[in-house]
Amino acid sequence: MITKNQIKLIKSLRLKKNRIQSGFFIAEGEKIIDELLQSKLEKVHIFSTVNKYSFSDYYIPIKNAQLKQISYLKTPNKVVGLFKIPKNSVIDFNSNIIALEEINDPGNLGTIIRLCDWYGIKNIICSINSVDCYNPKVIQASMGSISRVNISYMDLEKLVADKNHKTVMADLKGEKLRNFNFSKNQIIFFGSESNGFSKKMSSKIENKITIEGLNNNVESLNLATSVGIILYELTSQITEK
Repeated sequence: MITKNQIKLIKSLRLKKNRIQSGFFIAEGEKIIDELLQSKLEKVHIFSTVNKYSFSDYYIPIKNAQLKQISYLKTPNKVVGLFKIPKNSVIDFNSNIIALEEINDPGNLGTIIRLCDWYGIKNIICSINSVDCYNPKVIQASMGSISRVNISYMDLEKLVADKNHKTVMADLKGEKLRNFNFSKNQIIFFGSESNGFSKKMSSKIENKITIEGLNNNVESLNLATSVGIILYELTSQITEK
């Protein structure tokens, strides 16, 4: 059965500092847990009210009352998994990469991780002050894709300063997306949900693209929606080449 210390640990993982200190993160729900169990992530414990996970050594049966204690969801979904945070993989700069400056919404980041997984993007680079990719809400929105996409955090200004990288930025005043020719390896930068790009970043990236809309009354698109549209165009172009 689950112990008091395990309950205390799981509850503490709401906070980034505790995830960093312990080296653990949690995931919830059968669909997500099933995906993560098929991944290379190191499993620590699977706490569940159903016995479908009883085949494993890390399965711990719990009651509904205990599930409610450890779940971060308003409606707990049968299972909570405790996993070890993996070490970052080396970034492949010979591939297409998504870079995010000051992304704050965990739901947006999780959705972007899922989109990158769908379109075969293996690396996401976030600015250092962006939301933690192991935030429970990010894990939930990524729907298991967190195990297949490498997320790194670094100073984006230094990244742009490296002239060896091809860079392009999503910007409202950029070239029309349909007219831009993507290559097979570039870093595509997106600004924050509320403030867009910092002036320093904007001035250092020459290539800018914009998603052309038909309704001038709409100020902008949701960040994750923008990423999805640009990745669709990128993938379409690469497939045709």
